Amino acid sequence: MIFKQCGKNMYVKISVKDLVLETERLILRPWRESDLADFYEYASVPGVGEMAGWPHHTSIEESKRILAHFLARENVFALVYKENNKVIGSLGFHPSWTDSLEAYKDLRISEIGYVLSKDYWGRGLMAEAVRKVIAYFFENDLVDAFTVGHYSFNNQSRRVIEKCGFQYVKTENYTSEQTGKTYESLKYILHRKR
Repeated sequence: MIFKQCGKNMYVKISVKDLVLETERLILRPWRESDLADFYEYASVPGVGEMAGWPHHTSIEESKRILAHFLARENVFALVYKENNKVIGSLGFHPSWTDSLEAYKDLRISEIGYVLSKDYWGRGLMAEAVRKVIAYFFENDLVDAFTVGHYSFNNQSRRVIEKCGFQYVKTENYTSEQTGKTYESLKYILHRKR
C-alpha cells in the first residue's frame, strides 16, 4: 500500500499486483493481457459501462487501451468466475470523494468502484467480491474506511452497497469526463470497526 496526501486526506493507493483473493464463486486477481477478449465481451455490451459513467466499448482496440491502463496502474482486480474461468468484471481502488473534506482528514481511505458483466447481474456476485475486499483490507488494518458511490438510476449498484453495510452520507451532482453528462451521485462510507 502507498499512502498519498490527496486534498486534506490520506488516500490509500492500493496495488493489487501481487494480490489474489478468493470467494466461493470468484477469484479476484490482477489483470493479464490474455484477458482482453473477456474484457471486450462484457465492456462492449450497451448498458454495462453506462451504469458506471463510461460509454460501452465500440472496438477491441478501445478495450486494449483501457486494459493497458489497468495493467500499468495495478489498482484494479479482474473478477474471474470459477465455474468457467472467465473474467466477468472488475473491482478497482480510487481516490475517495472524501478527499477534500475536513471530517475525514485523519482516515486512510480508498474508494471502491466496480463493473460486472450483464450476463451475471442478479446473482449476488459483486456483493460477494466487495465483502471479500472489505474483510481483507479491514482485517489486515490496511485502510480505516472505504467509500463508494452510485448514480441514482443504478439500482444494481445500490443493492450491492446496501448488502455490504455502507452508510449513506450525501447526494451530489457529478459530471463524467468520459460521457460529458452530469448525473446525480449518491455517496456512502464504511468504517473499519476498532
